[in-house]
This record gives sequence, structure tokens and C-alpha cells, in this order.
Amino acid sequence: MTRKERYLVGLDVGTSKIAAIVGEMLEGEGVDIVGIGVAESRGIRRGVVVNLEAAVDSIKKAIEEAELMAGIEIDSVHLGIAGPQLKGFNSRGVIAVAGKNREISRDDVRRAIDAAKAVSLPSGREILHVLPQDFVVDEQDGIGAPVGMTGARLEVNVHIVTGSQTSTQNIVACVNRAGVNVLETVTEQLAASEAVLTDDEKELGVALVDIGGGTTDIAIFEHGSLWHTAVVGVGGDHFTNDIAVGLRTPIPDAEKVKRKSGCALSAMVDEDETIEVASVGGRKPRVMARRILSEILQPRAEEIFHLVWDEIRRAGYERSLNSGIVLTGGGAILEGMPEIAEQIFDLPIRRGCPVGVGGLADHVNSPAFASGVGLVLYGYRNLIGEAARTPVGVGALGRVAGRLRGLFKEFF
Repeated sequence: MTRKERYLVGLDVGTSKIAAIVGEMLEGEGVDIVGIGVAESRGIRRGVVVNLEAAVDSIKKAIEEAELMAGIEIDSVHLGIAGPQLKGFNSRGVIAVAGKNREISRDDVRRAIDAAKAVSLPSGREILHVLPQDFVVDEQDGIGAPVGMTGARLEVNVHIVTGSQTSTQNIVACVNRAGVNVLETVTEQLAASEAVLTDDEKELGVALVDIGGGTTDIAIFEHGSLWHTAVVGVGGDHFTNDIAVGLRTPIPDAEKVKRKSGCALSAMVDEDETIEVASVGGRKPRVMARRILSEILQPRAEEIFHLVWDEIRRAGYERSLNSGIVLTGGGAILEGMPEIAEQIFDLPIRRGCPVGVGGLADHVNSPAFASGVGLVLYGYRNLIGEAARTPVGVGALGRVAGRLRGLFKEFF
């Protein structure tokens, strides 16, 4: 492996920040984070480019900062995309087994997956991911790796994620203009799940809720596979706007107040705590009770979680989340979010921080970096294939999911 091939870069292009994370593959096994670049996101709103030049400048800034820290030149990235334009649905492919002795070959698996993704899409949409869930051989379901088995009929269940061609092309164009190639586009919730979810959680059933600046992304896993993805059009920036309007303060100051003193559950705030809030138009700053700030944030937090719960119930997975819900993304850092989520969902809740990396791990140990680190891990697992996808000690179904993903990667 040449020096250049050792490095993987995840570029998380969000509404509020752009993060470039550089990972170095180790000789044995694993990834060390060796470079981090963060820039304020300009020209991108809810996953869509609204100002090309501003977006290119922001991406350049993040990449240059990461290059400086890692001491390398970045020429290709795994790009994370998000936004309401992403849509996910489940599909099924059925084929007759062609091999002699009715033995299922890799070619049969490929044909079954091709049959599952042969769906008619509205114009202007493209398939981003085809993720196999499980196989059915002659009505025997729950099979992870059917190659070598005997049967007359092979079926596969897959989850397909589609996106708007123009939105994706515009973001890729911005990255290319910043002087970098895009190796692969990956949806943010899939990337974040690589960094924050454990195999046991994916096995038992878990919902990942990634609260970004402009949107909240949802991914539901069960039996080690992804079964549902959705996007809710409310995120962390809505908290900031609420503070700016409610406290009559400029948006940059509202963001500072939110990060420093914000709490999403007013019951957690002492009545005598005070904060200083900047005023608009050069007036003197005011001192007010911190609880007032909390009472502005709580209804918005409740709204986000009610919208997420409505989506989970609409998809029919409310009884499948045995591991509970994992909150990640920058919006999950706000104090009181897990507590208010617990009240609404009545399920175990935890904040998801990236795990499974070394090096500057303490610098990325925040839900805000889940997608960036996840993109590096996603690229790493695809590169090293099946062996690293299935850690020692994973249960049979986990191994099945690992084999399934490794097998799938050979085809696409």
C-alpha cells in the first residue's frame, strides 16, 4: 500500500458546518484519525446548494485545514449527503436458480439484487444505495449468505435509497471545484450508523436520529440490516432562529447563547440561574433568567421528537426498537435532549459519539462528528472487505450481515 493509499477522507457537507476528517489505515487493523478540518457552512441549505461559490470556498477551507493537520494532500473523499430530497423504500427481487444441481451461485445473487433494484423511479431521481437485508431460498427466509445452497427459487429483500440527481450533482460539482474527486456519495444516516451504533443494537432493533442543522435524519435497523430511512425537515438551526426571535437577539449571538446556556428541558434549570443576552441595534445587553431560554427551546425539541415518533409509527417500527434510540448530530449535544426524548418515546435513549477509531479520537468524540468519522469507517470497511466487517465475537446473525455486505460489495 503506498503512502497515499493509506489515507481515507470523509467530507460531511452540512447546513451549519463542513467537516473533513482524515483517517489513516493501520498496518494491522483499524483506523487512526490524523486530521480534522471544520469550516462554517455557507451556500448550502438542507442538503441543497444555494450559492455555488460560497459552498466551494467553505469546502476548500475545511479541506485545507484537514490537510495542514494531517500533513498530506487530499485528492479524493467519501462525500456525505443529506436533505429532504433523499427517499428510502424496501424492494424485493425474485429469480429462478439457473445453475445445474440448482446450486445458488454468486451470479444468481447478483441477478436477484438486479431484479430488486429494477424499480421505476420518477424522472430526475437516481439510486444511491441498494442495501441487501436478507435472502429467501424456497420459502426459507432469514438467510444471510445463500451462495452454495440448493434451491429452485431465490428472493432478496433490499432497502433502496434514492436522491435527486440535480442536488447530488451540484454538491459533487462544488467538491470537484474545490480540487477534490468524489469516490462515493453516502447518505449521512448510513455513515453516522457506522460510527455510533454497535452490532448488538443493529441486531436487536434501533433507531438512529441524526439531528443536523437543517434536517433530522432517521435510520431504523433490525436483524443487522437497514429497514427504513426518512428525513424530517426540522433541525438545530430552528432552535437558533427561535432564540433570535424570542429573545430579540442577532442570529450569531443566539447560536452562542444556545451552545453555552441552552437546555431543552426547563425542569432541569434552576429558577435563579441568569444569562446575559446581546440586544439588536447596538442596545445594551440584557440579563434574564436562563429558564426563559429553556422555555423557548423545549417546544421545538418536543416538535422534533414528535415528528420522529410519527415517522417511526407510520413505518410500523414502534415495537421493533428493543435497543431504543440513539441521538447523534450537532443538535444532540444540547443539554436536556436525551431526557426530553425519553419522556416522549418511553424508550432507552443515549447520545451517540463516534467509536472504533484511534489517533485524535478525543478531538472527534462528539455527536457533531458522527457522520464525518462514519464516512471514513464506511470507506475503510468497503476497502478491506468482509474480514474486517465481522469482528470476532459477533453473533451468527451479525456474521451473516457482514458476509452479506462483503458479498454485495463484490458486485457494486
